[in-house]
Amino acid sequence: MLDLQQLTVAYGQARALWDISMQVAHGELLCVVGPNGAGKTTLVNTLAGILKPIGGRIVMEGHDITRLAPHKFCEAGIALVPEGRRLFTGMTVAENLDVGSFLPAAKARRRQTRDEVLALFPALQAKLTAPAGELSGGQQQMVAIGRALMARPRLLLLDEPSLGLSPLVVTDMFEAIRKISAGGITIVLVEQNVSLAMRISHRACVLELGRIVAEGAPDDLMKRPEIRQAYLGV
Repeated sequence: MLDLQQLTVAYGQARALWDISMQVAHGELLCVVGPNGAGKTTLVNTLAGILKPIGGRIVMEGHDITRLAPHKFCEAGIALVPEGRRLFTGMTVAENLDVGSFLPAAKARRRQTRDEVLALFPALQAKLTAPAGELSGGQQQMVAIGRALMARPRLLLLDEPSLGLSPLVVTDMFEAIRKISAGGITIVLVEQNVSLAMRISHRACVLELGRIVAEGAPDDLMKRPEIRQAYLGV
């Protein structure tokens, strides 16, 4: 589904990603882990079209989307849940959700998709008319994920969805991500909570200083002492 070919990204003269090559299959849940500053957020922002690479290609379902305008990435079937959620806090929950379905195809199925989002996050049902800024952190993260799902993406990018949440809420959040994956949406998950991310993922990729240093089945990576100690924080 997604094919990255020698992807290189820089901030001015400072390179953040070096020759990243990897594939993500249809329906796969790939987690990207690694220490702070490894390039994880840079990677998902590049996949979302926010950052432009200085080299390499991004191929989505056989189409080269590397040089598309950022809004065209959404049309290509990609949705991002950014780190920190970035909701419109003065707008209601319902309005925040509707923002995600601005493309004609998604707008035509807005009611159906909203019902699916509320089934996934039932706590939002009673909050639809409340300003998003008044919600708890966990509820705001539900809205952020729901907003992305309203676009009916084929590829969902999640950047640190557990950031700032209590352990109980984190467990519920990861269960929701598992259900989204089971529904057939391909997911690239960037996450600092390594143990939970590994538990729900089909495959894992470890970044260090902008380079892939290990990838494979989560269980296999977790059995390697040097990977556990150096990169996974366990």
